Amino acid sequence: MTGLKIAYVPGVTPGKWLSRWNERYPQNPLLALRYDGGEILARLQSGESDIVFVRFAAGTSPKTPAIHVIPLYEEQQVVCAPKDHDIELHDEVVPFAELKGENFLDLADYPESVGGTAMAMEVCSSGAGLLVLPMGVARLHGRKDVVHKELSGVPETVIGIAWLAPEGDDPTDPVIEEFIGVVRGRGENSSRQASVAQKQQEQAVEARKKRQIADTAAAKNAKEAKKKSGARSGRPGAKRGTKPASRGRKR
Repeated sequence: MTGLKIAYVPGVTPGKWLSRWNERYPQNPLLALRYDGGEILARLQSGESDIVFVRFAAGTSPKTPAIHVIPLYEEQQVVCAPKDHDIELHDEVVPFAELKGENFLDLADYPESVGGTAMAMEVCSSGAGLLVLPMGVARLHGRKDVVHKELSGVPETVIGIAWLAPEGDDPTDPVIEEFIGVVRGRGENSSRQASVAQKQQEQAVEARKKRQIADTAAAKNAKEAKKKSGARSGRPGAKRGTKPASRGRKR
């Protein structure tokens, strides 16, 4: 096996999967990085990453004929506001309907070139508007002057794992399959793990070879035994050149 290049969007915490992989395959450490740029799926096409953790809206999928995507989990959405905002009065979840009339910031107005989500949170802290984010992203960019509460009544987002589809009839890279199995919680000895399946296949081939050798040897021994048995039970033939005794005539 060889290592893999992993990229993940902000808010994803892949540490448990990376640790699990490194425990099983310490000789093949992964190269993982958080990607704060634009379209993370482009890293697959460019070869910069072998696998990416991507975010997309619930009910949709970035899957294409060229890219496989498996949804992993839905993210809880939160609303961010400057400290001492009225959302702090809510003990638990804030219904979106109760925020009617509030001004909301659009994260699309804050690309990485102007500071990205960190800048949007700074603007939020000034009281210019509220900001809706996945909880993981809000925690990642948390500030002392910004509070957040769980939000209901808004579309959720999904985190999925994506990789390039094999070309033609080529099989999926077994190392990629192995990592996907780790992420999906398959045990080290699960028959669905690529390494285990490959080992079982190799063992099956080896067992088949041994059976063929044993069957060939048994057939050969049986043939030789039959030949020897026939030689022992056969009657000796008449001697060549011996004339049969003549029968006397009756007088």
